[in-house]
Amino acid sequence: MIVVTTPTGQIGREVVDRLLDAPEGSPGIRVIARDPARLPSRVRERVEVVPGSHADPAVLKEACAGADRLFWLVPPTPSADSVEGHFRAFTEPLREVTGTQGVERVVGVSTLGRSVAKNAGQISASLAMDEAIAAMGVHYRALCPPFLMENLLGQAESIRTAGVFFLAADGDRVLRTCATRDIAATAARLLLDGTWTGQDDVPLVGPDDLTPKGMAQVVSEVLDRPVRFQAVGSADYRATLLGHGVSEAWAQGLADMVDALREQGFYGAGAPSTPETAPTGFRQWCEEVLRTAVMARGSEG
Repeated sequence: MIVVTTPTGQIGREVVDRLLDAPEGSPGIRVIARDPARLPSRVRERVEVVPGSHADPAVLKEACAGADRLFWLVPPTPSADSVEGHFRAFTEPLREVTGTQGVERVVGVSTLGRSVAKNAGQISASLAMDEAIAAMGVHYRALCPPFLMENLLGQAESIRTAGVFFLAADGDRVLRTCATRDIAATAARLLLDGTWTGQDDVPLVGPDDLTPKGMAQVVSEVLDRPVRFQAVGSADYRATLLGHGVSEAWAQGLADMVDALREQGFYGAGAPSTPETAPTGFRQWCEEVLRTAVMARGSEG
């Protein structure tokens, strides 16, 4: 039995879809969903659903009963009053369901930056989560992408109407990227394989070495309209987040993350691409995903 957390999230839903499309004879699937009504009908009809949050020990224990594999993702919670506490609150209940009588293999979504990232907000908290899970003795694979291409989808309206997207990054420094489809594909492959052992990182770094300015050029070519990149400083980024109701702790964590990425560069040119786990290029993603999102925004108007 495979248990999937965040099945309605950007990555989790793709993991579920890939598991459902696997060949006959694959393990059963059980999902933990805060709002089961958000699951597509084809998912509700073919999986077991446990309502609730996987931060709830009782919910996690119920979902993992009789299961041997788990897809693990700690969802972002902008209202959290502590970044580290938020990750700990989700991860600590795992101790009760792993081991010889429980889940044997965990595939978790983490990030690049191990042994490099320092004082990096949510990135540091995610890497600490990996260490806590590894200490439980379970077989573990930490999926480690850099900047997610899908982060640009929230700016589809700005791209469409103003021809600009904003990133808290330097315009002339390489920013490595990854598409969520590649994270989901790697996660599903590992979840369907009951033979791997030990603990390891799985980098997922796309094939491009684009800077944010280079990304803007690609977006311009794909959309056939001028699109530019505009840098945002960490202080302005923090102020914008607070203005949107994000908690002080969560906003400061993201600002610290931005500063760490700029100063320590672990999402930069030094991270080699991994075509076997992250084959999707930025242009392909723009053609297949971003363009559709931008056009959908236009049709809504």
